[in-house]
Amino acid sequence: MAGSTDPAGSGAPPAVSPPLWLLAELTYRCPLHCVFCYNPTNYESAGGELTTAQWVDVMRQARALGAAQMGFSGGEPLLRDDLEELVQEARRLGYYTNLLTSGVGLTAERARRLKDAGLDHVQLSFQDSTREMNDFLSHTRTFELKKKVARIIKDNDWPMVMNCVLHRHNLPHVGAIIDMALELGAEYLELANTQYYGWAWRNRDHLMPTREQLREAEAVVQRYREQIGNRCRLLFVVPDYFEERPKACMNGWGSVFLSIAPDGLAMPCHNARNLPGLQLPDVREHSIADIWQRSNAFNAYRGEDWMQEPCRSCDERHKDFGGCRCQAFMVTGDAAATDPVCSKSPMHERIVQMTRDAATKRRQINIAFRSDPVAPLQDGARVP
Repeated sequence: MAGSTDPAGSGAPPAVSPPLWLLAELTYRCPLHCVFCYNPTNYESAGGELTTAQWVDVMRQARALGAAQMGFSGGEPLLRDDLEELVQEARRLGYYTNLLTSGVGLTAERARRLKDAGLDHVQLSFQDSTREMNDFLSHTRTFELKKKVARIIKDNDWPMVMNCVLHRHNLPHVGAIIDMALELGAEYLELANTQYYGWAWRNRDHLMPTREQLREAEAVVQRYREQIGNRCRLLFVVPDYFEERPKACMNGWGSVFLSIAPDGLAMPCHNARNLPGLQLPDVREHSIADIWQRSNAFNAYRGEDWMQEPCRSCDERHKDFGGCRCQAFMVTGDAAATDPVCSKSPMHERIVQMTRDAATKRRQINIAFRSDPVAPLQDGARVP
């Protein structure tokens, strides 16, 4: 890798804090084809995957810069035959490691190897609490396999962390999803409502719930919190579109999060490669320090100089950091615009209208769904 080349020649702003979280998106390959997939919709145009040696170099550089936690993600990271080697090196470097997986490929034998390599944590995804909906949403027959993997995770004394992406089709099942998590011994359940970019943006008319669905589901979650106490921590993430203020996306652009795509592009967030005009640096050409501190991509929305009104003069700009740049672009066409989720945004009415339309579109799509349950959704098909 190159050592000191400035990816854009912009110069680093003073006092750039080091990244704390390194996400290694090892591959875009995945056996699932989820309709809300976070993989880029143009994944087929990505270059070849980084080699083992290149990933090790990235890990070493990021650790030297200050990164402390590391996630192995995808696609499906278990499709990489060198995963155990990468986990072992991460442990040697002192990272706390997390595997984010669909469970496909995590056999008892492979789990033992990953445990021996030093893996600290596994996050297992489900699509629903029933085999029918889980398999429909992922376009696979994986529900029973996932339950077996959950038992493998418990057998290896890893923290049992489950994730389920919520949307119109499974929000009514949130109680059953929690029951399943409790049955499987989950200590943490993330109920993450769909955020609308990537494949979820393409399928938003089919996935977006009504406000009533969200309220009912959140009430169910609250009742379970009161009933189960500390037995399982429940995190219910409301979709931005139903809020009045934006979330602090990635805790601020280029603040704590460094993501490396399978082809070596470095990104301040998962979806950054879809932002126009953002020249993402390649780890095979530039050092991690230069990328983090000096590249145009990581400095594009750092701090406040990029902000337009009303963000520039808003008292909450230090709290939400202007919101999500990808969301701003998807809805307004301008990545530097105020996040339209914010009620102060001049484009906020677009979000309001989209949520108002959810009920009408739900009725229309339900009719189409009954006549052809496959056609309405575009699956996140990827290289097998």
